[in-house]
Amino acid sequence: MILLLLFLFWTFFQIGLFGFGGGYAMVSMIQGEVVTHYHWLTTSQFTDILAISQMTPGPIGINCATYVGYTSLTNAGYEWYWGILGSSVASFAVVLPSFVLMLIVSRFLMAYKNHPVVEHVFSWLRPAVVGLLAAASLCLMTAENFSTPSVNPWQFWISTLLFLFALCSVTVYKISPIRVILFCGVAGLLLM
Repeated sequence: MILLLLFLFWTFFQIGLFGFGGGYAMVSMIQGEVVTHYHWLTTSQFTDILAISQMTPGPIGINCATYVGYTSLTNAGYEWYWGILGSSVASFAVVLPSFVLMLIVSRFLMAYKNHPVVEHVFSWLRPAVVGLLAAASLCLMTAENFSTPSVNPWQFWISTLLFLFALCSVTVYKISPIRVILFCGVAGLLLM
């Protein structure tokens, strides 16, 4: 169990350290580590955890770390109270790098924010953040979320149409994301 807790800490520490772009950018990194690399969770469990993380208040990256920490220990056969320790370890580990970096950076950023080197670094980070967000979107386009035309064509086409509607509504027509989420949620409940 101690080894699993150490792996949880190290994994989420690295995700917190390199997860530029916020929680949604971390989703693909979290999935790659906990589902693909360590096999702590199944893809279906990760999809459920992601849905719960989106519904609960707070940053999605921290919520996801909390639920993954709990689920990975309970999946390994430990009692629920060890799962709570796993949640605490994973949540602390994903927050720690940001906390330490912000303490260091905030001290120097205000003094050097207009320096050409700092501006150059931020110009390189913007495309990386866009790439991480695109990877997170692609990770959510799975058979668990959309189904497949051969297994359940109705669910596949409704999911695809709702996705395209949401994308066009927010990017082209600039409709509030909250309204789009509510509409897609109601439409999903009624049509599925």
